[in-house]
Amino acid sequence: MTKMVRDNIEVIAHQTAKEGKSFCGDGYYFTATDEYFVCVLADGLGSGEYAHEASSAVVSVVEQHHEKDVDTLMKLCNKALLQKRGAAVALFKVHFASREFVYSCVGNIRFFLYSSTGKLTYPLPVTGYLSGRPQVFHTQRFTYEAESKFLIYSDGLNIQGVKSLLKGFLPIDLISEDIKKQYPSTSDDATFILGSLL
Repeated sequence: MTKMVRDNIEVIAHQTAKEGKSFCGDGYYFTATDEYFVCVLADGLGSGEYAHEASSAVVSVVEQHHEKDVDTLMKLCNKALLQKRGAAVALFKVHFASREFVYSCVGNIRFFLYSSTGKLTYPLPVTGYLSGRPQVFHTQRFTYEAESKFLIYSDGLNIQGVKSLLKGFLPIDLISEDIKKQYPSTSDDATFILGSLL
């Protein structure tokens, strides 16, 4: 479990490896500056060591270049996966001043943004995965309000009723405990990242 609390954002991440595997094929990274928050979730194809190697390559690129824009970061992630196993990758940046999300994803990773007024934003994922081959990215932008929450998770989880999980004013610690209780996952690597924008 990783947790980050800052003036304008609070985030919790939780990850479990597939039963019997010493490596988790999912990788994630997030950080915040005064201007933005950036987050990446990578799900290496398959499981075990090579899946872990692929997702780690993505995480390391974002860690080193998080100041760059989302499109550039996706291109760098793709490049890092050349001659590796390949990975589903979702990446987004939250710009605090303009209250804007910039989001891009290739592969089966789910993302939800729930606003305090009850609107659920769910960008449709682009099928496929990153593998170093040239690829066109579909980057989307949307604005958010104060008190919005987001949830992003890999396909090791099959979370139902996201809206009812995120609505109400429960702190994200409690929502995270709820997800862990309701969706214990051992049959695949599983990661979720939950955040609240203040």
